[in-house]
Amino acid sequence: MTTLKFLSRFLAGSLLAATCLTASAQATEGAAQPRAEDDTFLQLREAARKDNAALANALASRIPSYEIPSYVDYYRLKPRLADASEQEVRAFLAKYPNHAIADRLRNDWLLVLGKRRDWANFDFHFPQFVLKDDTQVKCYGLLSRAVKGQNVAAEARALLVNPPSYVEGCAALIARLYETRQFSEDDLVTQLRLAGEYDATGPAKRTAVLLGGSERHAGLAVDAPALALARGPGDTRVERELYIVALGRTARGSLKLATAALERVASRLTPAEREAAWATLALPASIQLHEDAHTYWEKAGNAPLSREAQQWKARTALRRGDWRLLRATIEAMPEAVRRDHAWLYWQARALQATGGSPEQARELYQYIADQGTFYGQLALEELGRMVVEPVPPAPPTAAEMAAVQANQGFRRALKFFDIGLRLEGLREWNWELRSMDERALRAAAEFARRNDVLDRMVHTAERMKGDADYSQRFPAPHADILGPATHELGLDKAWVYGLIRQESRFNSDARSHVGASGLMQVMPSTGKYVAGKIGLDEYRPGKLTDLRTNLVLGSNYLNMIMGRFEGSQVLATAAYNAGPGRARSWRNKMTAAIEGAVFAETIPFSETRGYVKNVMANATNYAAMFEKKPQSLKARLGKVMPVEGSGAQP
Repeated sequence: MTTLKFLSRFLAGSLLAATCLTASAQATEGAAQPRAEDDTFLQLREAARKDNAALANALASRIPSYEIPSYVDYYRLKPRLADASEQEVRAFLAKYPNHAIADRLRNDWLLVLGKRRDWANFDFHFPQFVLKDDTQVKCYGLLSRAVKGQNVAAEARALLVNPPSYVEGCAALIARLYETRQFSEDDLVTQLRLAGEYDATGPAKRTAVLLGGSERHAGLAVDAPALALARGPGDTRVERELYIVALGRTARGSLKLATAALERVASRLTPAEREAAWATLALPASIQLHEDAHTYWEKAGNAPLSREAQQWKARTALRRGDWRLLRATIEAMPEAVRRDHAWLYWQARALQATGGSPEQARELYQYIADQGTFYGQLALEELGRMVVEPVPPAPPTAAEMAAVQANQGFRRALKFFDIGLRLEGLREWNWELRSMDERALRAAAEFARRNDVLDRMVHTAERMKGDADYSQRFPAPHADILGPATHELGLDKAWVYGLIRQESRFNSDARSHVGASGLMQVMPSTGKYVAGKIGLDEYRPGKLTDLRTNLVLGSNYLNMIMGRFEGSQVLATAAYNAGPGRARSWRNKMTAAIEGAVFAETIPFSETRGYVKNVMANATNYAAMFEKKPQSLKARLGKVMPVEGSGAQP
């Protein structure tokens, strides 16, 4: 090769290398800029969360062209909202009409206006508040009307059922209604009893003061009930009511002590107060599955009950098999409680068991019949039908998919998921679903699938009222791992998938507030224990987020639990959520075999109660999909048997 040709090729190669290096550097720089802007945005969000207005403004100024400008503006405005003007807020709302974050700001602004008692501007914004999911804002809305002389007592009674959520607006509403005689002394007593039931010290103190009682004594009744009981019931109505609150608080820890205290002072209470006192003991007795819970309810007579107490009275009757009491209790519930599908189902069953109208029972079953839900599936079976996989609907068209792909709310949601802001992503996604028809929902679910956001696919598919697409509603990913694992362990694959769907909705990044991780939400301590039992080498807690490791550990733990509960899916499901010890204690309190549905409905923990029902309904649907034949939820639930050797009747 001549020297000239060598130099020519060397220079050409050097030029190409330099060009490649420049392109690579430009690509790296281009990729780094969005990452840097994302980091700044995350810092901005944190500054807004800490109400650091100066820092938020400085950070927002550094990302003037960020791809989600509405949130940059929101986080810039939020920390100084208490001092903002109406004009600033209206300018934001006009700039981002029909955005999820605009409704979020409207929520924030209504709280400011309510606290200011600026009813003119509050009344302008409140009708435009779309979600209306803030109890405090609702209280301000009623307070605004009450100030104008409107009677809002009935609406307030329906709203004011959860004292821990009250805060300033609801406290002001209660005081206003009492001052203007829309609320009676009985209404305040109801609020005082609710505050005790919900462990809400602040509301208890405020209500006691309105009744002419002692704030200190109210605090003792809720927080130090033993001291309150030692004082005795007192001579005024409010002091006796505080004593009743203290009885209920004591009964949570020791039903025996509370019962003895009530029997000791019963003669100093009015007949109505005695019934209320027995009712406040009957609730914890029912939640504890105490064998004498029904006796407490009998002594409670016709005492007014909270929604929670009404439902536990019904559960106690259900567990005892007292269909007449169950029917009467359900029929006495306010409509808002009675229309829950659980009580519609059990009302229909009670009608059948007590010789009620077969036509009415059938109407109730037909009203709730639905393949996707626990009580819907049970109602189907009462109507002579079983769960089957439906014929899948027509897939979304190209035009329908194009419309979803162009949806900016969904694009924002994906961006938020990508940078780890799940709350914001859920807000954006769910906001866009509100006004979608069936075809648009199906396309949105498919869009979620294609972007590997399976939890949003499931959530979106659940909103469809027409023919269900089970591939969207009940996905079965990772079959290459779960298929062999469940087969080797002898586990029901449909049940395992039903549990995973409830645990994480197939979001592999899911992490609970207590530290459970992954698809099967395995706790670090559980992972370590199971790994040791099955000989999983080189296990460390960080591996819980590994897909395969998580599924192997979770399925093996399920198998261990199944062995402890003689193969009962109902008990094992309860144990997976609440812990084997709690599930065992609930079973130990059984005196006879009971329907699986009855056991599920009478689980003391509300989270576990809903969890078991959802997992079992999910499993029935998965079985219909996997086996391609009709399925029975009743057969899957079976009967829950008492502990062998307990002397209970089978």
